[in-house]
Amino acid sequence: MTETSLAITKLSDLANPTRFLALVRIVLPWMVGITALLFAIGLYLSFTSESDYQQGDTVRIMYIHVPAAWLSMMCYTVMAISAIGTLVWRHPLADVAHKAAAPIGAAFTLIALVTGSLWGRPMWGTWWVWDARLTSVFVLFLMYLGLIALNRAMDDPSKAARVSAVLILVGFVNIPIIKFSVEWWNTLHQPASILRMGGSAVDPAFLKPLLVMAIAATLLFFTLHMAAMRNEIWRRRIAAQRRMAARKAGQDDT
Repeated sequence: MTETSLAITKLSDLANPTRFLALVRIVLPWMVGITALLFAIGLYLSFTSESDYQQGDTVRIMYIHVPAAWLSMMCYTVMAISAIGTLVWRHPLADVAHKAAAPIGAAFTLIALVTGSLWGRPMWGTWWVWDARLTSVFVLFLMYLGLIALNRAMDDPSKAARVSAVLILVGFVNIPIIKFSVEWWNTLHQPASILRMGGSAVDPAFLKPLLVMAIAATLLFFTLHMAAMRNEIWRRRIAAQRRMAARKAGQDDT
């Protein structure tokens, strides 16, 4: 068996909800522990790092705002990949993945908006401006809420999965708009300062706690996502059992 076929076989094994639940049962406690440890280290570094000579202690908002903003986009990217899995490969867990990710993405986007507003008030002199970056992130938040409402409004899971997948892929155009808005238009928001040509523009004293918090927040997303997928699988199994019991009771009555 070639390495490619072996990898495909492994992915096919994970497509089985029972195998996925077994994996989550093993991995999730480790994920929780590692995430908690990294957050403890990151928060310690964040509160003990030096203040910025211009922003003062306000710069500490960055340690929450930047990871939340990054994960608001990454979560939607994960949903878009899952949507492709739903529409193209009919992957059994694909619709579970993007349905479970939507509330998490909405939470990170809300945190990014709130912390950005708190950071913007002393820096810009205003809580909010309708520039390209802030507006596109707000649109992303509304997209998350719309997908959550759609999934809850439709009773047929398979139909809801297909409709949601199409809308997710259409809405993905907003992700590059968020990313490159500060370069395409004149905005108050600063351009990329960590991942850019020529290296990071962030001082090492601030970069270290920021990276630790970013890794911790990323692991938090995957931890919450795995737990939410597990809960969604259980919910669907319980719903299926109730439908079977209702049909059986109807047959017995006749």
